[in-house]
Amino acid sequence: MEIRWLGHSAFEIISDEGVKILIDPFISNNPTCPIPVEDFEANIICITHGHSDHFGDAMEIANNTNATLVANHEISLFLGEQGFDCVGMNTGGTVSILGINITMLDARHSSSIDFTEEVRPGGDPGSFLITLEDGTKIFHAGDTGLFGDLETVVGNIFKPDIAMVPIGDRFTMNPFQAALASMWISPKAVIPMHYNTFPAIEQDPAVFSNFVYQLNPNIDVVIMNPLETYAPDFDKE
Repeated sequence: MEIRWLGHSAFEIISDEGVKILIDPFISNNPTCPIPVEDFEANIICITHGHSDHFGDAMEIANNTNATLVANHEISLFLGEQGFDCVGMNTGGTVSILGINITMLDARHSSSIDFTEEVRPGGDPGSFLITLEDGTKIFHAGDTGLFGDLETVVGNIFKPDIAMVPIGDRFTMNPFQAALASMWISPKAVIPMHYNTFPAIEQDPAVFSNFVYQLNPNIDVVIMNPLETYAPDFDKE
């Protein structure tokens, strides 16, 4: 399994069976991702909420690759209006695509579809727990503030192996809040995201890392540069 950070909250996950998953594919307007949109391959595209810096280039990539789009009900209706087939779901539900189980969980944010001529409701924001064919569980928190379900639901019930959490502040958790969330979730590894894309969310990820190690030194903090990859091998640890 390989994870590539595309900057901001965009990730590419390639499972051991070769399934390519994109989450929040903000590419063409993402200053930290110089890869042309047409170069991406995808089997599954997950969209956490309707904001343009997360919805991103989902439609163009799906059109190029025939990837299956996965989003909440309201965003799936919008995609249907644009001529796309989308697997719509909602908080607590799970769908299975190409051997990958995708569970939508909660996030505390907003989700308007803000890139159309008239801003329209985008349903509730979400996060995704992605369970790969080998049982590895990856949690993408989406855009979120700190809230108790990150401990009582995500950490205590779903127990992800890897978590991606926003640290940028202003629109999401700040580094200390994200470190608390990481302690609550207690994954084997945590990856900070949603920072340093724009001046408003500039952060030093080392600050987040230090907070995590103070709260739970058993969590491996994986600080990535955009376009870097991470290939965990927990069995050898």
